[in-house]
Amino acid sequence: MLDSHMETAVGGFIAAIKNTETYRKYRYQLEKIKENPELYEKVNEYRRRNYEIQNTSQMDELFQRLEVFEREYEKFREDPMVDDFLRAELAFCRLMQEVNTSIAYELDFE
Repeated sequence: MLDSHMETAVGGFIAAIKNTETYRKYRYQLEKIKENPELYEKVNEYRRRNYEIQNTSQMDELFQRLEVFEREYEKFREDPMVDDFLRAELAFCRLMQEVNTSIAYELDFE
């Protein structure tokens, strides 16, 4: 449970993230792709499969499985709406990773 000082700080931090161009682009692309429910479902299937491959594969088979996966979805990724959304999502994920890494580093969290 957060005390009031931390709640205020977290609220400000969330507002700062929401104010980034990276987050705004992600939200824009998310809303845009959700306008097409069928395409949005296909994107979610792509994301699920990608996640499963990366989190269930052994290192010796990971690259081969990713290569097959990328070939299978090559045409799908050529759709500008899909590509724009996935690029925006990746940029936002990288931003969040950098934030988490910075916090952990500054707090000596191992």
